[in-house]
Amino acid sequence: MPRDLPIGNGSLLVAFDSDYQIRDIYFPWVGKENHTSGHPFRLGVWVEGRFAWMGPEWERDLRYLPETLVTDVTATHHGLALRLRCQDGVDFHENILVRQIRVENLADREREVRLFFSHDFHISDHPVGDTAAYDPRTLTVTHYKDERHFLFNCCTPYTCGVQQFATGTKEHRGQEGTWRDAEDGHLEGNPIAQGTVDSTIALHITVPAGGTREAFYWMIAGRSWAEVRDLNAVVIQKTPAVLLHRTADYWRLWVNKEMQDFAAVPGPLVDLYKRSLLVLRTQIDNGGAIIAANDSDIVQFGRDTYSYCWPRDGALVAHALDLAGFPDVSQRFFAFCGRIIEREGYFLHKYNPNGSLGSSWHPWIKAGREQLPIQEDETALVLWALWEHFRRYRDVEFIKPLYRPLIKSAGEFLVAYRDPTTGLPQPSYDLWEERQGVLTFTTAAVYGGLKAAARFTDAFGEVSLAARFEKAAAEVRAGMDAVLFRPEAGRFARMVAPDGSGALVPDLTLDASLYGTFTFGAYPPGDARVAATMRAIRERLWVKTEVGGVARYENDYYHQVSQDIQNVPGNPWFICTLWLAQYAIAAATDLRSLQEALPVLEWVASRALPSGVLAEQVHPYSGAPLSVSPLTWSHATFVTAVAEYLERHASLRAR
Repeated sequence: MPRDLPIGNGSLLVAFDSDYQIRDIYFPWVGKENHTSGHPFRLGVWVEGRFAWMGPEWERDLRYLPETLVTDVTATHHGLALRLRCQDGVDFHENILVRQIRVENLADREREVRLFFSHDFHISDHPVGDTAAYDPRTLTVTHYKDERHFLFNCCTPYTCGVQQFATGTKEHRGQEGTWRDAEDGHLEGNPIAQGTVDSTIALHITVPAGGTREAFYWMIAGRSWAEVRDLNAVVIQKTPAVLLHRTADYWRLWVNKEMQDFAAVPGPLVDLYKRSLLVLRTQIDNGGAIIAANDSDIVQFGRDTYSYCWPRDGALVAHALDLAGFPDVSQRFFAFCGRIIEREGYFLHKYNPNGSLGSSWHPWIKAGREQLPIQEDETALVLWALWEHFRRYRDVEFIKPLYRPLIKSAGEFLVAYRDPTTGLPQPSYDLWEERQGVLTFTTAAVYGGLKAAARFTDAFGEVSLAARFEKAAAEVRAGMDAVLFRPEAGRFARMVAPDGSGALVPDLTLDASLYGTFTFGAYPPGDARVAATMRAIRERLWVKTEVGGVARYENDYYHQVSQDIQNVPGNPWFICTLWLAQYAIAAATDLRSLQEALPVLEWVASRALPSGVLAEQVHPYSGAPLSVSPLTWSHATFVTAVAEYLERHASLRAR
């Protein structure tokens, strides 16, 4: 189920699903320690003896307030004659989730409405040893384990404090949890539970006929009982309404800080551009790790998540942020890379938000031979993106501490990790993490990384080293000419891979990642070989259904829903579709040809959720989101494409 509404501040991330249930809570790192493990935190309503949990019975519209990370949700239940208008925000400064709920009584009589909030914690990703306790001093309920504490409170216009509560066990001996206790409108009031526990709290509000009343609920995350209790006093003193209002104001200021001229693109694309920047920020830890996605439902596919920092994804996201004018955020990512890079100058598969090594399926030994279990494009693209950052912002003092441990060491690795005969990189795993060989995408990224290393070392006065990097880049490019471009196909191969005798065998499967031939500078977009490759992608990987979009490659198996490969070569991916727009932008020679990119950008906007969230893939027949949602890379690629469009438009107009 997609996460329609992620909200956060870089330390606390809360994500709502399409049923408007909280499904993921990450703290104190974005992407590490999901304290729900994907279990729902429910919102329920009791009125006149009837009860309903938020979900399919309700008509729901899930959006954000414009240009903010504050939600704007409307939910109507005709059977209960109630409408809820809700706003949720994670305070931009403190680790506090605030929820404002306006209860609208659609009946012609005054009624008491009881709101119930259930909390199904698995603190630190597991349920063992949790405690849930009611505190009569503050009229709150707190869940805790070790250094993770979560306090809950609520208020009406007349009073603050939990009006009903229950704590109890769940997932043990058939017990479902205290949320079941709420369904008669009354909670039993058990004050403490330990082990595998949950809790439910309630507040009561009287709403006049045809009228509206307002209530607030909040969750505070901290490392100790004292910390969350003190912050609870702050919420009461400042009022939750003020916290919510200041958070909305902060994000409006943040997303509009550059005051860009968007006259060249239609309004809906501007809206999605800003929404994408805001969604990106929710997926980035304040320590610098850029997380691929934090939708825990993907666990059902491979018993793992996307909640890691892949250096490749991170580099491309950081580049998008640089193009959009947010170098402070990208700087933290590059500093993070400086801390995690291996001594030998390469990055491994992926990393946890705290910088520790993430899980992997790439082996250190294959067919009895030792190998590096890397995707070399990850190392190269960090270098490429860092140079693009420096070229734009010239922040010498920021670059200085990264020069030796990151720039020089990665450059030396890229030079050394090559075949002496072809000049091409040694085989590594591809960007899709599925196959091993000498990938055209990876090779193009290595070219871009070597050119970046050459420019950095030249700028820092190491002329002979710069010449060495330049020579290696030229040899990589020559290898692409001789080996990766295939005259028999009239385009580039996806990859070549050594057979048993050591000969390089081409893989001519058409792959959308061949867009990399021009993106990182290996070839100009006008090169006839690049044009032929991109034309083949457009013709053969475009999904020929009403949904449209571009598949990753021919016969893509990942979440595959159709064997009609001629018409549906794979599910459409947002990033792959956007690569067509990036090519149209890069290849444009006048304003008219530049506009060829707009239909692709509009396709993306039309396939976003109503909230503006972009998944990884969409269903080729229904357009419904597939796999994780949101995918950070999808939003970053949209930001990149729009930013490139604006820059290219300004350049062509100036001519």
